[in-house]
Amino acid sequence: MCYIAEGRAGACDRYANEGGELVRLDPLTILENGDAPVVPFLDREWDGELVSGEGQFVTALGSGTTYPDYKPAPFIVAAEIHGADMITVVTEGIFSYCGAKVKIDTDRHLGSECAWVRSEGEVVGHVTTSEYGSQMLSLGGVNHLTGGSKKEGRATCAALLALCNGEAVALTIDGGADLEICAGSAPVVNGQREERMRVGCGSATVGMFAAQWQGLVDEVVVVDDHITGVMSEHQAGKVIGWKPTGIRIKGRRSTPGRYFQVAEPGTGWGGTDLSDPLAILDTWKPKEAWPGLNLLMVSTTGENAAYYELDENLNPVEKEMPERLRPSVARIEENCEPALASVLFMAGAGGSLRSGVTENPVSLTRSVQSRLTRVTCGGAPVMMWPGGGITFMADVTQMPKNAFGYVPTPALVAPIEFTMPASDYAALGGHMDYVMPLKEALKGVTGRQSDHRLSGRRAEKAKSDGPWSAMVARSEKPKVAE
Repeated sequence: MCYIAEGRAGACDRYANEGGELVRLDPLTILENGDAPVVPFLDREWDGELVSGEGQFVTALGSGTTYPDYKPAPFIVAAEIHGADMITVVTEGIFSYCGAKVKIDTDRHLGSECAWVRSEGEVVGHVTTSEYGSQMLSLGGVNHLTGGSKKEGRATCAALLALCNGEAVALTIDGGADLEICAGSAPVVNGQREERMRVGCGSATVGMFAAQWQGLVDEVVVVDDHITGVMSEHQAGKVIGWKPTGIRIKGRRSTPGRYFQVAEPGTGWGGTDLSDPLAILDTWKPKEAWPGLNLLMVSTTGENAAYYELDENLNPVEKEMPERLRPSVARIEENCEPALASVLFMAGAGGSLRSGVTENPVSLTRSVQSRLTRVTCGGAPVMMWPGGGITFMADVTQMPKNAFGYVPTPALVAPIEFTMPASDYAALGGHMDYVMPLKEALKGVTGRQSDHRLSGRRAEKAKSDGPWSAMVARSEKPKVAE
């Protein structure tokens, strides 16, 4: 339903009209396995083939799509991998049911759960549950893409497309922070670049470093929005014989030495709204505290730290940090991992996309669920959700650059590949008449089902830290120990 003038590209920037012929603008992307072992020279008779299939994997990037999917996928490729005859079915899927799960490593409060996340002023997602040392966003989804206004759908699609393609995106959270997010890079919160994620909650920090603080300081309080730790009360302190100090903490006591709700969430000490950590201290117990008692207060990243001594009235007075305590604060910082923003593309491969693989779509779903068929996204490994359907997540940093496109529906276009033994493909009712040898795919030759031509092919090195895309899929169901 798209009309493209001579010499012009379509609205999706994926196809063009060249001399009256539909041309796919992006070349077909082939992954090359840079970690493959050297093939011994003349270890067997040469069959005349230039490629064996061991080191190449045809991704769906640049392959084109089959929508509406009454016809077979653009590429159904046969290759011999580790002695097994394998089939990889390649297509660019159009995903209305898709989104991104974003993990932001920061100790700062970004926004309340369920608070709206906006891009260009439009709601594109929401804040979801926090995880250990990270804040989480859920962006996109069919309701934002197609269930709201046109402006909301376009803003959602644009934000998802940029994030999944590794570009920086500005987001705002209602009642919360301003963000700049780019997959694989440090997040920027309210204009400040995050350096590290916390080593643990306040209680965990007390436990990890209790022995290192023993004998150097009378009391340690690790300030944390979730669980503030107090050394003398904590089980870690009790086990190593820490002396009681008579300290009192404002907040809800959970178990000894662990306090909830010491302050409101914020961007201050330990993810609280505090700029002065003394605000969480109540009066000291006069029968246990003593003048000259020294106190270290530190955040869970070591970014904030202060040293105090009690005066004659048992009031804490800030002093210069002693040299003996500086290494322990630096050790907390050392144990904090670098802060990153992670973007997982999440989608459901349902509907008619499966008919590009087989004439009986449910057979593909069952094959994927039983792990007979391996699913990849632009060659990247995916996490398959259990239960019905083919719902998967993929780390966008593991995919080739600019792996995603869009259509004006709006919806994202993403690569998806299904790899399985040739015998399994035939058994599930695959389109065997459209299978092509790998050497034809490497030339950029399209199958008989295609109604457009390619602009060539592009070779990319596979990511070195992930499994090889063309690894042999399971040829039998996993055995369950009795």
